[in-house]
Amino acid sequence: MTNIGFGDSDFNFAVYIANKPNMLEYQALCGVTELVEGEINVINQACGNGWRKVFNVYAKLLYALDKKSFDYSTKAPTWQDYRDKYLLQNKSKTALLFSAPQLVTNKSIANNIVVNNTLANNKTVHIICGKGHAKALISSGKLNTQLVWLDDEFAIDSENRLIVCPYFDYRQLSNIKIERVASLLAGMT
Repeated sequence: MTNIGFGDSDFNFAVYIANKPNMLEYQALCGVTELVEGEINVINQACGNGWRKVFNVYAKLLYALDKKSFDYSTKAPTWQDYRDKYLLQNKSKTALLFSAPQLVTNKSIANNIVVNNTLANNKTVHIICGKGHAKALISSGKLNTQLVWLDDEFAIDSENRLIVCPYFDYRQLSNIKIERVASLLAGMT
């Protein structure tokens, strides 16, 4: 299976979302496409406030992470600058994917299995936006994981560095919940 979405094809931080922007140029994506500076703003203007929230929450989450383990916040003085100049662009190591997570187990690493033309590693962080999306991926057979539900909104699979959290929206994934995701990730490093 191929990753499909926006970002750096050599990502180590992936967010999975069920829908793509309703713009003709993004409907036939066949891999991971790097965005260019200003493209997030174009998507926001064309697709409205919902996509603005997704990109803002993504950048805010990267800024909330422990700087020793994740260096995203060292690249720009504010999360807004990071969003506009680095998020989902070349060499950002970030991705927003419309496909299912491709999890790599320790067994695949031991057997030198290649995923997407890269020797497998389990250092990639996977965040699924929304419990409904996670359950749909599991029920369709596109995601094989052993999630531990922490409550009605959050689940983890520590071995695969996977977290299910509320959808990237200010009301659903508030600043307090962004801090919770950051704390869960700190526990996985």
